[in-house]
Amino acid sequence: MANHSILCPFLLLLFCYCCQATTAGNQSQFFVEMKKSFTGDMLSNWDVANGSNSFCNYAGVGCNSQGYIEKIDISGWSLSGQFPEDVCRYLPFLRILRVDHNNLLGRFPNGITNCSLLEELNMSFDLLGGTLPDLSPLQSLKSLDLSSNFFQGKFPLSFTNLTNLEFLNFNENGKFDPWELPENISRLTKLRVIIFSTCNVQGKIPASIGNMTSLVDLELSGNYLTGKLPPELGNLKNLQQIELYYNALEGEIPVEFGNLTELRDIDMSVNKLTKLPESLCRLPKLTALQLYNNSLTGEIPAALGNSTTLTLLSLYENFLTGKIPENLGRSAPLVGFDLSENQLSGELPPYVCNGGKLLYFLVLENKISGQIPESYSRCSSILRFRVNYNQLEGRIPDGVLAFPHASIIDLSNNRLNGLIARTIGNAKNLSELFLQNNRISGFLPAEISGAINLVKIDLSNNLLSGPIPPEIGNLRQLNLLLLQHNKFNSSIPQSLSSLQLLNVLDLSNNLLTGNIPGNLSELLPNSMNFSNNLLSGPIPLSFVMGGLLESFAGNPDLCVPPHKNTSTTKFPLCSRDSNRKTINCLWVIGLSVGLVIVGIVLFLRRWLRKDRARTENDDTLSSSFCSYDVKSFHRLSFDQREIIESMIDKNIVGYGGSGTVYKIELSNGESVAVKKLWSRKAKDFATDDQLVLDKELKNEVDTLGSIRHKNIVKLYCYFSSLDCNLLVYEYMLNGNLWDALHGGKVLLDWPARYQIALGVAQGLAYLHHDLMPPIIHRDIKSTNILLDINYQPKVADFGIAKVLQARGGKDSTTTVIAGTYGYLAPEYAYSSKATTKCDVYSFGVVLMELITGKKPVEADFGENKNIIYWVSTKVDTKEGAYDVLDKKISGSFKDEMIKVLRIAIGCTCKTPASRPSMNEVVQLLIEADPCRRFGSCKSFNIKTNNKVDTFNITKPKEQCQ
Repeated sequence: MANHSILCPFLLLLFCYCCQATTAGNQSQFFVEMKKSFTGDMLSNWDVANGSNSFCNYAGVGCNSQGYIEKIDISGWSLSGQFPEDVCRYLPFLRILRVDHNNLLGRFPNGITNCSLLEELNMSFDLLGGTLPDLSPLQSLKSLDLSSNFFQGKFPLSFTNLTNLEFLNFNENGKFDPWELPENISRLTKLRVIIFSTCNVQGKIPASIGNMTSLVDLELSGNYLTGKLPPELGNLKNLQQIELYYNALEGEIPVEFGNLTELRDIDMSVNKLTKLPESLCRLPKLTALQLYNNSLTGEIPAALGNSTTLTLLSLYENFLTGKIPENLGRSAPLVGFDLSENQLSGELPPYVCNGGKLLYFLVLENKISGQIPESYSRCSSILRFRVNYNQLEGRIPDGVLAFPHASIIDLSNNRLNGLIARTIGNAKNLSELFLQNNRISGFLPAEISGAINLVKIDLSNNLLSGPIPPEIGNLRQLNLLLLQHNKFNSSIPQSLSSLQLLNVLDLSNNLLTGNIPGNLSELLPNSMNFSNNLLSGPIPLSFVMGGLLESFAGNPDLCVPPHKNTSTTKFPLCSRDSNRKTINCLWVIGLSVGLVIVGIVLFLRRWLRKDRARTENDDTLSSSFCSYDVKSFHRLSFDQREIIESMIDKNIVGYGGSGTVYKIELSNGESVAVKKLWSRKAKDFATDDQLVLDKELKNEVDTLGSIRHKNIVKLYCYFSSLDCNLLVYEYMLNGNLWDALHGGKVLLDWPARYQIALGVAQGLAYLHHDLMPPIIHRDIKSTNILLDINYQPKVADFGIAKVLQARGGKDSTTTVIAGTYGYLAPEYAYSSKATTKCDVYSFGVVLMELITGKKPVEADFGENKNIIYWVSTKVDTKEGAYDVLDKKISGSFKDEMIKVLRIAIGCTCKTPASRPSMNEVVQLLIEADPCRRFGSCKSFNIKTNNKVDTFNITKPKEQCQ
């Protein structure tokens, strides 16, 4: 008996020792399996090969007090492979498993359901597919995150058996079969967060959710939910956020929502909801109310004006009537305010800027009357101010035109009168000024030249008089100037010739007098109109020869100089006195051209005799030069002979799919780039190939020849013959953006990269929005972005650009697939339909290059993965977002780079409709200027609506939904 009493404790100790040894062996096997299954640098920290059992010291591993592994956290390790099926056979005490943001292969590892002690499972952003198993065995689970994967088949309704769940996230799993929220979801009484956004949920929201009183966050957006909102949702006393946007919900918002006293953020936009109850507007902690694009009728409850917490109000595109609550913003720190596209009347609320943080004030397309409150002069934080298409009257407060940070001020299509204040010169950041279709009178102040960033000015259809101030020529960014239908009564200022980027100029229907300045012919904008004035004297010959005479109609005292087509003009010939100078000029030009031609002929004869041993292609080029059709688009400062003489091998700087590129240094000290397209006689090309090249040449010439924009490469001229075609461009000293970012020879800091991004965006915005018809580039990439001596960017290579034929209001055209892998929008690859949104997508990729310093496709991203996927695996957390920034330059610019990263993510949304337009991208980039440091908008992600200039502020993970 005594021996037994001694033996039992000994056996028990032996058993425990053996148990520990077995568990240690299992744990060791787990790391062996992981090293075998996965590739990734981070696993090098696990010293399995040396037989070390100090697992608790491994990176990403946590142990309990007995030395058993209870935590594996390998989130964001960029691992590729298949997770071990029997993880819990190796790690029976596992409580926390985080393997999110990796490249897991295949299906969900069903063996995880054997982890009976598991409390947290995060396998989000892992590219997992297939069907999910019965989750019921995971009874200890408190947190389950399987978001952003590719699961399919039936949704695992067994989640309702996990009664200990507190956090549940299936966001962005849109491949599930359509399913409905089960009534027994209310069994999950401990659940605090439900995220089923974009999960193919249909049917009605079950009333039983109202029993889940622990809920703090309910997100069901981007689905197919129908029916009315159940009043029982008003029982969720702890609810702080509800997101139901992008569904098909209908009917009135229940008055019971007024019981949600903890509610802070509500977004039920893009549904069919019909009424906004006053009880909802009385919520004491409400900060964001977004119900845009619904069917709301009636008035905005006056109670909303009493809120002390509201920062964002977005009710645009509804059928709201009545007055805007007078006290809106009086006690609340408003940041965003958008009531556009309703039927609101009455006056503007006077207190919206009381909080000093208002960035957006948008009430366009309503029936608002009265005056713009003087208090708006204090809205110094404003970025966009749009009240167009209303019935406003009275004068414009001086401070409104002087907003120091505003990029857009749009007061057009109202009944405003009075003067344009001299304070306009203080609007240093202003890009677009729209005052057309009002009753504004007086002079246009010379101080407008102080708004140095102006790109568009539209003052048409007003009562402005006096001279056009010559100082307007200082607005070197100006692209559009519309002053028609006013009473300007001076001569046209010579300084307009300084506006080298001007593309649209309309001075028609005024009282302008005097001659037309000859130097205006240097501009030759795409659209110009001087008609119906009192102009006199000769029309510059360049306008006559350019076929622009219709632009001068209604000026009876104008005449045309004699030229070969005088019989076809509707204008009288100028008298001898008035055209003597013109005739002399023509004689000098003709003589000069004749001498040049004779010189070229003599030169070519001598050159041919001397160099008959040259290659067949060079013989073709030189012998046919006399038959070249030469067309110039800009005033040339070089002799065309220099181009031919310098096209030798040592000047070749590159080859393209359509020909050879030369760098030619001219005798005047300048350099040009010449693209020589392959000869029609080249043996390597078949007839069909040559037709493609001819079309490519015509596209590039037609496109670039008509463009004048600082961020589009300049085409000086082209030579065209049967045998060879040459395009002569300005030469860009610093090469292309690809080499600057990835070549290792220079290091561009963030302000420099930001300026490149903004310049490219402005160039693309011009192509998409300022040309009629607009142009799609179709091959935006860093190699097609050239950099001048100051690293200012210019978009190049329009060989595959496509002019949009805007039929039926659509901005697309069916064409052959063009572009470059890594930059192609997904819809373009499978539909072959090019749209402006394809360029937006490609530009987003370029933005990511600038932000990260990485190439669009790198081995580190994983097989068949690109930079967009890699960024998406990082940005779920603040730390992850910072991790994608190029560490060589981020330094003190992290927050500014994050702003641009958000823009890039928006540009690369999978759905084209979710991407912003390039005009919107330009405005967002202006607001992200690293030199301005606008702290009040750092915490927001701004997403614009493509229909009108509206906005939405939401979280990064929802940006593309």
